Amino acid sequence: MLDANPNSAKLNSLGFPKAPADTRVVVAMSGGVDSSVVAAMLKDEGYDVVGVTLQLYDHGAALAKKGACCAGRDIHDARRVAELMGFPHYVLDYENTFREAVIDDFADAYLSGATPVPCIRCNERVKFKDLLATAKDLNADCMATGHYIQRKLGAGPELHRAADANRDQSYFLFSTTPDQLDYLRFPLGHLGSKAETRALAAKYGLSVADKPDSQDICFVPNGNYAAVIEKLRPGAADPGEIVDQAGRVLGQHNGVIHYTVGQRKGLGLGGLEEPIYVLRLDPASRRVVVGPKAALATRIIPVREINWLGDAPFDRQEHHIEVKVRSTRPPRAAIIRPLSPTTAEVELLDPEDGVSAGQACVFYEPNSTRVLGGGWVWRGQ
Repeated sequence: MLDANPNSAKLNSLGFPKAPADTRVVVAMSGGVDSSVVAAMLKDEGYDVVGVTLQLYDHGAALAKKGACCAGRDIHDARRVAELMGFPHYVLDYENTFREAVIDDFADAYLSGATPVPCIRCNERVKFKDLLATAKDLNADCMATGHYIQRKLGAGPELHRAADANRDQSYFLFSTTPDQLDYLRFPLGHLGSKAETRALAAKYGLSVADKPDSQDICFVPNGNYAAVIEKLRPGAADPGEIVDQAGRVLGQHNGVIHYTVGQRKGLGLGGLEEPIYVLRLDPASRRVVVGPKAALATRIIPVREINWLGDAPFDRQEHHIEVKVRSTRPPRAAIIRPLSPTTAEVELLDPEDGVSAGQACVFYEPNSTRVLGGGWVWRGQ
């Protein structure tokens, strides 16, 4: 099904040399259709399944929204799947951890003028760290999730893009370490479409079969980042100036937290001869710097906190690879020049528009589905 070595008939579908009934797997259940199908499928195959759902914030608080990931409805939905399929289900309170490791980091990054990606930090600091440790405490052989990504065996476990390019989540999982990858399983990564997942949910009679996908960051109601940051950091929306590259004042704004690098709409600057874009944010002076689109082009990207998943040592040579700095854009050719085991300069062979500090820079092997890791952009324009 997923991670087994096709050359060994003695391994079960999760890659262990024993019967499914003797293989305990903790499934991280968000309450959505993907993780619910993983849990139901593995239980149907005879595995010793334990479902775990994380309560990441108070779903009755103002920050949360109805139907958001890991909010009250989702916990209920996960529990119903467990009851239907007949496996134990636990809800763990991770509110404090999530706030400190993800929400506070998100707010502080925005206030510094960066463009954070909290879903990556959640995987890195909560799901694949604390939850994975909990799975080991439960004596599980592995932990399975509903992410669309593939784990394949080469010299060791390798991370690969999902078979369905439209569902691929490799951008959000680049920081998965080799040790974590050894323990994790991704049963949906080989599926050709989300329709196949929903068909499996219907096959198992799951009530979440037609449940809509979550479109927003789980703790950001309706995509309104600024409102969340203002609540977390009162005074964050202080007004300031919109200036051009020469420092000339073009207008006023109502808080740098309302802007992102590359933004064109909503600047309130009429009567200009050419389209104007946000080039960078300067929180210290409360200035939003704008200019022409050509000024957004970035060729050299400084990257740190690098997690390397390639076979060759990272910091001993240049690497000719492909990279993504946005999840929605295709990888583009690049050269990595390591500066240390965890820092590097990435040169794009063709410039990318609007690269901002706080974005992830994810590495891919050319002409392959393999993910080679990635790091964090720490300085933008």
